[in-house]
Order: sequence, then structure tokens, then C-alpha cells
Amino acid sequence: MKKQLTATAALVGASALVLSGCAGGGANGGGGGAGGAITVGTTEVVTSLDPAGAYDNGSFAVSTNVYPFLMNNQVGEPGVSPDIAESAEFTSPTEYTVKLKSGLKFANGNDLTASDVKHSFDRMVGIDDANGPQSLLENMESVEAPDDTTVVFKLAAEYDQTWPQILSSPAAAILDEDVFPADKLLDDAAVVKEQPFAGQYKLTKFDKGNLAAFTANDAYQGMWGKAKTESINVKYYANESNLSQAIETKAVDVAFRSLSATDIEKFEGTDGLQVIHGPGGEIRYIVFNFDTMPYGAKTPEADPAKATAVRQAAADLIDRNKISEQVFKGTYTPLYGHVPDGLDGSAEALKGLYGDKQGGPDAAAAKARLEAAGVETPVKLDLQYVSERYGAASAEEYAQIKAMLETDGLFSVNLQSTEWGQYTKDYSADVYPAFQLGWFPDYSDADNYLTTFFLEGGFLSNHYNNEAVNSLLREQVATEDKAKRIELLEQVQELLANDLSTIPLQQGAQVAVAVDGIDGVTLDPSFKFRFGTLTRK
Repeated sequence: MKKQLTATAALVGASALVLSGCAGGGANGGGGGAGGAITVGTTEVVTSLDPAGAYDNGSFAVSTNVYPFLMNNQVGEPGVSPDIAESAEFTSPTEYTVKLKSGLKFANGNDLTASDVKHSFDRMVGIDDANGPQSLLENMESVEAPDDTTVVFKLAAEYDQTWPQILSSPAAAILDEDVFPADKLLDDAAVVKEQPFAGQYKLTKFDKGNLAAFTANDAYQGMWGKAKTESINVKYYANESNLSQAIETKAVDVAFRSLSATDIEKFEGTDGLQVIHGPGGEIRYIVFNFDTMPYGAKTPEADPAKATAVRQAAADLIDRNKISEQVFKGTYTPLYGHVPDGLDGSAEALKGLYGDKQGGPDAAAAKARLEAAGVETPVKLDLQYVSERYGAASAEEYAQIKAMLETDGLFSVNLQSTEWGQYTKDYSADVYPAFQLGWFPDYSDADNYLTTFFLEGGFLSNHYNNEAVNSLLREQVATEDKAKRIELLEQVQELLANDLSTIPLQQGAQVAVAVDGIDGVTLDPSFKFRFGTLTRK
């Protein structure tokens, strides 16, 4: 049934990274002008304003702020609690029931009811877009709306401890069923025109790759409260150097994702600028294709034991501290496990297994490992990276990795770089024996670095599938006892550290740069950049 339109201005989503046409520069006023709109600069890319068609940081920066969510993170908190919901709980081992607040509205005046919630989750799974985050909903068997304010999720696994977090993730934006079709994506222009928002801000203008503009919505009923600044404008830049110039000249008020480590180091000592650091969830790592790597399953010399020795020898040779200090100037720190530091269940499982067993490299250990397995040296390894996606520093990072692997003639590395669009097609088609990837979490739980990657092979498309890992991952997600769950997560990481489907390299901190006079830049454990907290003195 078509919902009734009202004259009430509706709830709208808090801003993504955007710029208004009137935002000016200048050494004194900043991008937004004194006392006016605040302008944020970014190099992130928005794939789509329709959440069913986007699974990337730039798009989620929009979604997390312009669309409502059933659960969300309070400022400064990694855990979630009800957002547009008034309650949420397991009502049976496989049923999670959410009660919505009453009187919810979209910005276009349409009522926001449980029917919209059901529509949002059903279309996410039904559309199954190649660029979408629907994989996060694999444990959802169905969703029902027995009345206007009640939603019941029926889950496959009992007491899924990640489900409340997933309801705050890119797969869980609540959409207007009268605007978003059930069987196809909605184009960006139609999204802006129809105003199907219900958060702190409404998106009033969007020029993809260039600019967008957001206006605060007084009717917002979510947990974040009234936005502190009426207008947020964000400018999208093509690369790090352009963004760096924009914040240095104060053409923007805030620069976030991404600036080079060299620029951040420079801005630490620049008058008129402030550098804000926050906890990091981003990781950088190497993936091995188990079919095509040296001695992989589909190579002429296929030998699982030798392939394992090759991966483990690579882990012996990599000097994470050197990469952290020389390439990233400390903005990334060494990562010795598959879950980053700071999350419950994280474990430095690789540290005591490889190199000098204290975090440093050891070429003698790598040589002995290869000799014991009967591997001839140098091992010829094709290694691919992509600066376009993971920053200009990737070139120096992987040049160093190549040199490290080639220590004492143990490897001969053919290092290549590819454009991102081609890269995504190639790595999933077994073109690269070893390749670079990075990850920014969907939610702040160790499971998001494990199940997404490794359950039944995960999204990596690298032909790794360990039944013991699968069993433990299924068990931990349904384990309510926190200590027991942490124990299971650590067991998973011990298995992964031995198999080395991926080699974790670096963990990144969140960093933003703002002009003096801008307050409220909040980089917290939820990894969500909220514009509603920004203010100008």
C-alpha cells in the first residue's frame, strides 16, 4: 500500500563527503567560509547512492549518514545499540526481533515502517549485485514485518553474535519501498530527486566524482541527535596530491581519506592545521592463489607441501617494521595477525612462527624452510599491486617487499601494477599468483576479518578452504560466552597463521587533517566518519 505523504520534513541521512558550489577557499576562512558550511575533501569514490550496488568506503560514507539503520554506534563506541529502533533482541535462538520507534518519516514525507525494513533486506539479497554487500546477510534466512513497528529476522545460525553489528553495516541501510524498486538499482539522480533519506542530513546535490551537498534535517530521530552544523559540503579529489594541496591552501576545512604519510608528517608541523589521529581498522596484506602460485594445485609442479613452504618463507623474509617506518612514516604499524590490534580476539599468531620469532625477518630461517621442503631457489613469483586503489605508497611498499623476498637469492619476483578496474577482474580469474589487497571493516568485530575472508573460501577467490577453519568460524559466531568466543577466534588465527592463505602486513590508523577552528572531527572505533559532530569555532 502506498504510504501517505505528509507535509512534515522527514528524516535524512548524515553527510557523505561532499562540496557545495559556493564553497570558497582562502587562507583565513577555510573552504566553507567563516561561520558557514564546512567543506570536507576526500579521494574516496562513490560507486552508487543505492546501497544494494556499492560495497566501498566512499559509498558507505554516504549511506551511513543519509540512510537510517536499525542499529548504530554511539560516538566513541565500537559496540552498537538501537538507532531508529527502540529495542532489538533475540526472541528465540534463531529469531532477532526489532521494534521500531513510532512516527518515523523519510525526508519526502513517506512513513518509515517495518514494511520498508523488510523491503530493504529482501531487495539487497534479491538484486544480488556484483558490487553490493549482500554477502554480509548470508546468515539471514528471511525477514518478516508482522505489524508496522515489528521486524523479525530469521537466522540460520543460532544466537549470531555479529547480527547486531551487521544491522549497522553497509548491507543494512533502511530504504523507502515507494522509491527503491525491488528488482533493480536506482540511479543516483533519482535517489537525490526522491529524497528517500532518514538520518541527520539530506543529500540535496550530488555530482559524481566532483561534489555533493547536505543539509541538516530537524526531524531526525536517530541516536546521533541534531547535527551541529546545518550544511556539510564535500569535494572529491582525484588523488592524494590534489587533496593535500586543498587542505594546505585551506580550500577545504577537513581532509579525510586519503593523504600520503609524507604529507601527514609535514602537516604535523604546519601552522594553521591540526592532525587528528584515531584507532585503525584498515589492514594491508598479500593474497596467495592456491591454484596458480608456485607449486599451486593447477601448476605443472603442483605440490602442497612445497607451496606451503614458499608462503611461509615469504613470511620469514618480510620486515614489517621497515615498511612501517620508511614507507608509511608510522601511519601504518606492523600487523602480525589476521585481526588488527584493539579488537577482542586479536592475536599476533604470525609473530612467534616466522622470521626471528620476534617480529623481524630472518633469511636463514627462510632458506632452511625451503631446503627442507625440497624447493629450488630462486622461487619465481609473480606479484601484483595496485596503487590506484591503495595509494601511491603501494609502489614503494611493494618495491621493498620485492627486495626483501629476493634476499640471498631466495626469490625472483616479477613485480607488476594494474589499473583497479582490470585488477578486480584479474585476481578473481586466477591471473595473479600473489597480489595486494586491503580491507576496511564493515563493523568492529574480529569476525569481519575472518568469516568474510575465509569461510568456505570467502571473497578472496584464491581457492583456500580449510574445514577446520570453517567449523571454528561457525562455532564462534553462535557462542554467547565472550571468553569462549575469544578462544575460538584465536584458534582460527592459529590455523590461518600456519596455512598463510594471506600474509598480513600493516594496520592503518585513521588520520584526518583540519584547519584551526574546526572542532568535532571524530575518528572512533566504529570507523564511521560522522559529519554531524563537526563545528566551526
